[in-house]
Amino acid sequence: MYAVLDIETTGGKFNEEGITEIAIYKFDGLEVVDQFISLVNPEKEIQEFVVKLTGINNKMLRNAPKFYEVAKRILQITEECTLIAHNTSFDYRILRTEFNRLGYEYKRNTLCTVELSKQLILDQPSYSLGKLTRALGIPMTDRHRASGDALATVQLFKLLLEKDVEKNIIQNTVKYHDKRIEKERLKKLIESVSKELGLFYIHDKEGKVLFLGRGKNAKSEVNKLFLKETKRALKIQERVNSISFEKSGNELFMRLKYLLELEKLDPKYNIRKKRKPYLLHFNNDDFIIVDKGRTIEENAIILIENNEVFGYGYTNLNFQEKKIDILKSILTPIANKNLAKGIVKEYLNKNKVQRIIRLEK
Repeated sequence: MYAVLDIETTGGKFNEEGITEIAIYKFDGLEVVDQFISLVNPEKEIQEFVVKLTGINNKMLRNAPKFYEVAKRILQITEECTLIAHNTSFDYRILRTEFNRLGYEYKRNTLCTVELSKQLILDQPSYSLGKLTRALGIPMTDRHRASGDALATVQLFKLLLEKDVEKNIIQNTVKYHDKRIEKERLKKLIESVSKELGLFYIHDKEGKVLFLGRGKNAKSEVNKLFLKETKRALKIQERVNSISFEKSGNELFMRLKYLLELEKLDPKYNIRKKRKPYLLHFNNDDFIIVDKGRTIEENAIILIENNEVFGYGYTNLNFQEKKIDILKSILTPIANKNLAKGIVKEYLNKNKVQRIIRLEK
């Protein structure tokens, strides 16, 4: 559904203009199904050149309704409609400014018949409404009055709909001020993430990690992030190009990998909290932590050697866990041993793992 409109104003400084007349025709693509036409008292003087152009003067508007008195009707007739005007950026700006003065954020998707005409009606000497409609044989009455200009725009748009045979030019020209395209883009990104426990990496268009997140349900965490309206969250939403996911299998691995990756990647939009150094030692110098892996057949392994965290990884064969040399070749060594030790020790103090295998030397 479309709302074809035209607005006449007082003229004056940018964003200080007031509306003197408004006409809106609700159009279903074939015919007008509703309309609203009204003079409006702008509560300010009209510029002299505007009076000469439109014929509307201050005396005519003395008893006209003020904008706040017609605002509800404008909201109703344009609800769930795409706004259409000849140079929509002007009319839409004026409407948004008036609603902002009332403390209301007015948002509608828009289409401009100037832009469409330049794509669908080629080689015209002028794309002004008066000259274009004259060239196309579209009748116009009351030029520079809201109702006359809006009715002419209805007829012009009807012609443009017919000329857009493939029905893609008009669709691609819509400006989605309600952020529909942005919402659909973020929705697709959310759908690409698993519901499982693990880490998610938010990448920009160059592939750089902007943000590292984690959660028992990674998809849910991404969804929460994309619903936030903080400055940081909005910047992430604006710059995200792709999301990769890494299943961890258990919470200890998720915590360990998360903090180690933060240290290594230093993503721009993560808030880094300083961790106090963990000075306590493990109860044993050499042991293996075994916990749930990413699949039923797999174990998650952390090797502690000489009271330090050597490395972590996944195995699916028992003999790999019994042969230390083989195990070391499989595991990913850890450079920041103090950080890893603090994470593992803190976790073991509060949580259980599947089993701990003590090693004899």
